[in-house]
Amino acid sequence: MPEGHVIHRLARDLTERFGGVEVQVSSPQGRFAEEAAVLDGRVLEGAEAWGKHLFIGFGDLAVHIHLGLIGTFRFGPADPPTGQVRLRLSDGETAADLRGPQWCRLVTEADRERTVAALGADPLRAGDGPAPLRAGDGTAPQRLRERLARTRRSVASVLMDQSFYAGVGNIYRAEVLFRQGIDPATPASALTPGQVDAIWEDLVELMGYGVEAGRIDTVRPEHTPEAMGRPPRRDDHGGEVYVYRREGLPCLVCGTPVRARDLEGRTLFWCPTCQPPL
Repeated sequence: MPEGHVIHRLARDLTERFGGVEVQVSSPQGRFAEEAAVLDGRVLEGAEAWGKHLFIGFGDLAVHIHLGLIGTFRFGPADPPTGQVRLRLSDGETAADLRGPQWCRLVTEADRERTVAALGADPLRAGDGPAPLRAGDGTAPQRLRERLARTRRSVASVLMDQSFYAGVGNIYRAEVLFRQGIDPATPASALTPGQVDAIWEDLVELMGYGVEAGRIDTVRPEHTPEAMGRPPRRDDHGGEVYVYRREGLPCLVCGTPVRARDLEGRTLFWCPTCQPPL
């Protein structure tokens, strides 16, 4: 499932290409045909992301998209569509085609506000969100801080809970805990204020880089392939990482084999030496 940086990058690209333009809206597949007809010819005012949720604004209405596990939204020439295109946006030259989303809905502003209100703090909205999510000084939002202090769930669990951290997925979860030297099993309520802030600040930095670069890179300069004289990582997800999908391989810092286990249906990766238990 795409992590939050992918959705924010997509929102930026949609706005840059179609913002302020009367767009052709269609549903070649047919499953969004009635809604597309309502929007066809309207001005696309802009797109925005909240965590893993994408909203494409058309005045008092918006298209609410969640890509889920297999969804894609890709740009290309406005040629005849191929495959199962749920939604097409086009200015006559360029088309953006949505395929296989978890959902694609036409919503009102009130619907959008309800969805956003249920989400946690989005590191990629640090400094520009509404008051409960605002945090632009390197400290975690107060609402998040208070909720973490009240839960005995593990930090690995809450990092994947979109009502705590909106947009964080399995890669960022594993990598930020490694970078901060925190055992994934640590109860969230046992985190120190300094650890809560360090996790937040690291996510802001790492995910912000992801938006700009279009890939996830989490290793520090001294652990890059060039610095260590090792081969670059080969993985469909791209990027250089410390522990994600590196089970059984030596930790890039201490050499201990990286471990993995299932946690709530997702695979958790960590280094037992660099991330010692409390």
